[in-house]
Amino acid sequence: MNASTAPTLAGSDEIAHVAALARAAGRLGIDTEFMSEGRYRALLCLVQVAVPDAQAPDGLRTALFDPLAAIEPAPLAAVLADPQIEIVLHAARQDVALLRRVWGTDVRNVFDTQVAAGFAGFGAQTGYGNLLGGALGQRVGKTASYTRWDARPLTEEQLAYAREDVLHLLALSDVLHERLAASGRLAWALEECRRLEDATDERDPETAYERLPRASSLDPRSRAVARELAAWRERTASAEDKPVGTILPDAALVEIAKRRPERTSDLEQIRGLHGGHLKRRGLEIVAAVERGEAAEPIARERRGPGSEPGDAPLIALVEAVIRARALEAGLAYELIASRAELEQIVIAARRDEPEPDVRALRGWRRELVGADLAELLAGQRAVTIAAGRIDVTPTD
Repeated sequence: MNASTAPTLAGSDEIAHVAALARAAGRLGIDTEFMSEGRYRALLCLVQVAVPDAQAPDGLRTALFDPLAAIEPAPLAAVLADPQIEIVLHAARQDVALLRRVWGTDVRNVFDTQVAAGFAGFGAQTGYGNLLGGALGQRVGKTASYTRWDARPLTEEQLAYAREDVLHLLALSDVLHERLAASGRLAWALEECRRLEDATDERDPETAYERLPRASSLDPRSRAVARELAAWRERTASAEDKPVGTILPDAALVEIAKRRPERTSDLEQIRGLHGGHLKRRGLEIVAAVERGEAAEPIARERRGPGSEPGDAPLIALVEAVIRARALEAGLAYELIASRAELEQIVIAARRDEPEPDVRALRGWRRELVGADLAELLAGQRAVTIAAGRIDVTPTD
């Protein structure tokens, strides 16, 4: 298919053909369109792929597949799971999670162009359009980005937009590969991309209560009730494919856990619950409260004292060192560490505790700056200024 050909939806025969081309080339570009509004889980609505094809007029074959239709994705799913084939995506986490769940496949050997861009002198969260402009001088239209991808038939505008999302993906990957290889950062980018291969959009009902606002303020008995309510809400929302908030709003759930009502009539005093909640869900809500009352109370996490005023200068110093190293390496600072992680590192050093398990002290980040941070906070290194630049040198 060349750029002048109007895109159409392909069938199962094309899936097998594209899979064979991907195996021959050792790579595949892929993107998805989905709808998450009004659902418990996002609905996979379209899968777009691009593969090298010597028989195509422009050397590239693109194909659009409709996962809502009766297609057999197995050949393409097998390609996604093959660690010998590079799978190129942009901002891959949601795409990987959807493909893993809907097609029941692993997604291996991921090359995320957004992640790679952060190692190649672009911003860590650079959007696809901006990255294409900066790396390839290409422009893409976004006229159909916020349309109904679950409606059928899809419009020509939607299909053209979807195809364009993968049309330049492999060329973008080539440019980023070249830049990363030249800077010696390719291995680091690939290490970071590996983290995306386990992306999931599945949620554990038993731990859902931990994400509730103000859950940490609940007493141990109320926390047990909140756990049961949140688990019931997750399972109900999953079964009915509805957002959890339509089953029971967060604020109302936390208030119910606090008050622990014994009868459905008691629920009438809870703000945020309307007649539909009480009529349809009242008995189930009270039953969940009863289960929580009977369960073992959940004690609050015992944590030692947090940061102290004297930690602030050390955190700022550590952040300055990281920013300097990121600048020297041509990396986006956001890739290396968050402020919360730096706080953990500084607190552990002050208490003479083992290093915390944070990303700045692992893998390529430790190679870049993590080891220096640990030695700096242990008094084994010093920060110096040379030619207007920050340096970390041994104290000996």
